[in-house]
Amino acid sequence: MEVLASPGDDLRKRLSSLFDGMMKALFRQKGAQLRVELLADPSVQSFIGAHASALDSAFGKVEMSDAMRRRLHRSDYIFSGLKTFHELNEAFPSLIDENGNRKSFEQFLNDVRRIDSTYNANYLRAEYNFAVSSAEMAAKWESFMKDGDRYNLQYRTQRDDKVRPEHAPLDRVTLPMSDSFWEEFYPPNGWNCRCTVVQVLKSKYPLTPHDRAMSLGEAALQRDSKGMFRFNPGKEKKTFPDYNPYTVRRCSTCPVAKGDKSLMLAFVPDNEVCAACKIVRSLANADAKQTRIKAKLLQGMDLFHHEFPHPIRITSASIKEWTNQPHRHFRAKNAMLLDIKEILSKAKYLGTADNHKGVKRVVQSHIFEVKLCGDNSYIIVREYDWGGYTLHSISDSDAILKHIKRK
Repeated sequence: MEVLASPGDDLRKRLSSLFDGMMKALFRQKGAQLRVELLADPSVQSFIGAHASALDSAFGKVEMSDAMRRRLHRSDYIFSGLKTFHELNEAFPSLIDENGNRKSFEQFLNDVRRIDSTYNANYLRAEYNFAVSSAEMAAKWESFMKDGDRYNLQYRTQRDDKVRPEHAPLDRVTLPMSDSFWEEFYPPNGWNCRCTVVQVLKSKYPLTPHDRAMSLGEAALQRDSKGMFRFNPGKEKKTFPDYNPYTVRRCSTCPVAKGDKSLMLAFVPDNEVCAACKIVRSLANADAKQTRIKAKLLQGMDLFHHEFPHPIRITSASIKEWTNQPHRHFRAKNAMLLDIKEILSKAKYLGTADNHKGVKRVVQSHIFEVKLCGDNSYIIVREYDWGGYTLHSISDSDAILKHIKRK
């Protein structure tokens, strides 16, 4: 698994621009302490969403179930939100100069540029690579689950001169999928880790004794003294572990972090990180829901396109399907719906497609191409046998192109 990549320059520039907007929101805040509620400010939300989309783009083309993709998108958002809280927290003291006077915005922004460079250039490269690795390994785990213990799993390094000496002994460790070894030492086992796991025939390789495998795993993660990388992205359905550079150690056992929704409302934070975590998780839950609430005003509206001779109706089903649809730029995709009138008017009409067998009363679909975060996406309009045309959804899969019949 050769990863070592980085988000594109366009995403980096966009983050830098949104960072400036976020700093404006911070500059407006009064008081002696940073208010964690600032995370809900629209400017801060835009930054968090863009950062999460940058991480989402790392695994946009990795094949996995829609359910897994949604969970990984959520993990990226929570990670991005908590990282943003740390950026705000680090920038806050720079509002005041050495004499205790409030700086001008220009001076303040100049003084916090290093934070943007550190967090959203240097750190982001490693985080992006980790998101790639985690998503690929989560997708593999999901695939392995279909076979259970029919095959054994085998740890593989890249076997080159870049392999970390502490990871090298793990090469060819072979165990059943059900072995607890994979809960702690399933890759990635560190920033920019390139290790992977494959299925092997039980008859081809001998099993590694469990105690021996665990000992090798402990040695491999000896530098991870905090135990941050001891998680399985496939089993936990997360790109980043609950305990990471932007959280605290007890997050690894926190029931709220583990997804216990019954405790979310009753949870009373006793520190700033926990308070920020509660807000970020609430906002993560609200993403699609809030879009649907805002988009309700669009219900019943007709859309028009200069190359398409029929009005296109937005229905409640349109809004629900659009907001639930998985997408490599999930949050940006939902935000696009709120500007759909202008977006569709400028889209490129590609033609018709008929890949919807079994869908009652649908005659065919009409496909429109748009750009979203620099990538192609395809708006789908359905034509019905009763003569109506409705907005259906949006897809980021180029596979839809092979179904286009004619213009």
